Amino acid sequence: MPRRTEPRKYLMISAVAERFEIHPQTLRLYEREGLIAPRRSKGNTRLFDEETLQRLETILTLTRDLGVNLAGVEVILNMREQMESQQIEVDRLLAFVKQEILDRRTGVDRRYALVKVGRGPLTRSSSDSQEDSDRDGRGRRGARSSTPPKSRRR
Repeated sequence: MPRRTEPRKYLMISAVAERFEIHPQTLRLYEREGLIAPRRSKGNTRLFDEETLQRLETILTLTRDLGVNLAGVEVILNMREQMESQQIEVDRLLAFVKQEILDRRTGVDRRYALVKVGRGPLTRSSSDSQEDSDRDGRGRRGARSSTPPKSRRR
């Protein structure tokens, strides 16, 4: 059953301005400059989600505490996004290389596989061993069959 996601919580511009002690016009300026992109309601009201609030907090830290102007903030945020996307790519590449090394050590060549090979050790489950003993007669009471089980052809 799929998990239900919690509905997103949104704040209106007045609540955000009060929370961060800035004028609502400053938030409109940041939006105009492309630094933030709040969602919009059907009535065109700006709605700020948690992700936008975190971005706003970063912007305010850069401008208030570090004295960076808005052009510098834009450059920093763009570089940060590029670094995050490159980190995702590096992680994917690293996972691929690790899998290739593991496959080569174990002798698995996935290029020619007709089915996807599962990960983990190959072991028999307790139900498999019970079925095997049932098939050859050891798991049942009574007479044992002296004939070997029939092999299946595919």
